[in-house]
Amino acid sequence: MSQNPRIYVAGHRGMVGSAIVRVLRQRAGVDVVTRTRQELDLTNQAAVRAFFAAEKPDQVYMAAAKVGGIYANNTYSAQFIYENLMVQANVVDAAFHNGVKKLLFLGSSCIYPRMAPQPMPESALLSGPLEPTNEPYAIAKIAGIKLCESYNRQYGASHGLDYRSVMPTNLYGPGDNYHLENSHVIPALIRRFHEAKLSNAPGVTIWGSGSPKREFLYVDDMAAASVFVMNLPKATLDAHTQPMQSHINVGFGSDITIKELAVAVGQTVGYQGVIDFDTSKPDGSPRKLMDSGRLNALGWHAQVGLDAGLAAAYQDFIAQATP
Repeated sequence: MSQNPRIYVAGHRGMVGSAIVRVLRQRAGVDVVTRTRQELDLTNQAAVRAFFAAEKPDQVYMAAAKVGGIYANNTYSAQFIYENLMVQANVVDAAFHNGVKKLLFLGSSCIYPRMAPQPMPESALLSGPLEPTNEPYAIAKIAGIKLCESYNRQYGASHGLDYRSVMPTNLYGPGDNYHLENSHVIPALIRRFHEAKLSNAPGVTIWGSGSPKREFLYVDDMAAASVFVMNLPKATLDAHTQPMQSHINVGFGSDITIKELAVAVGQTVGYQGVIDFDTSKPDGSPRKLMDSGRLNALGWHAQVGLDAGLAAAYQDFIAQATP
């Protein structure tokens, strides 16, 4: 590979992709290649193949995905599984056929069974039933891991492939989607509390009981972890993984209840009304704490705490909301 690698970041306008671009552009001699969705439809196999043939990137960060919260996953289940499967298959195969030796696939903590042991180790994959509310998305992400592993197994020795996978916990931060129905929990809460503050609403009602526990990782930490894993020596990575269990968890290291999170977001926004919980709405998985011991043993740890991360996320929301 050249000393000044061309690196394609798929999904560079998304929260994770844009953070990866920020990290990569701080490194000397890196040529970052991007395409918007309008410029390149990653579900179009012919278009993806033509792009790779023309651009010839050396590395790929696979951050493009159709994502959303419980409502979006329940409502658009067919789109979630179809689009994610197509994007992954097209990019990985085109990368292989155009000589890309290094690729990093970004998955999700939802790949693990609903009742996985806590914290969830990489070995929990495929050990039990998935959470029904996001099963289609989880199936697609599991397929992405196995896609990378299968290309490594078949073509690693003959073509020098080194395709890796990282599984982030729940992410938040600059570039997030603040749509009230299709967003994840932190951006949705930020918007709900901000609008309630502006309207002097006496109370805000949150979906579910508030008892499920979740782990949250600031997106710039995730980007730093992604670049860290991509650049690990292969021998070092191989010593900590297995050919058919090669993915690496990326987590913060601790979790909080949704109720505790709601209080923290309310304080960050400055909302002082009542917080209620609608127990008729689904909770999702009872707990989703990642076991990041494998990544920690490799030398990486999260840096941004929840309070600082929420403050930065709220400032990003204000910036997006201001004309």
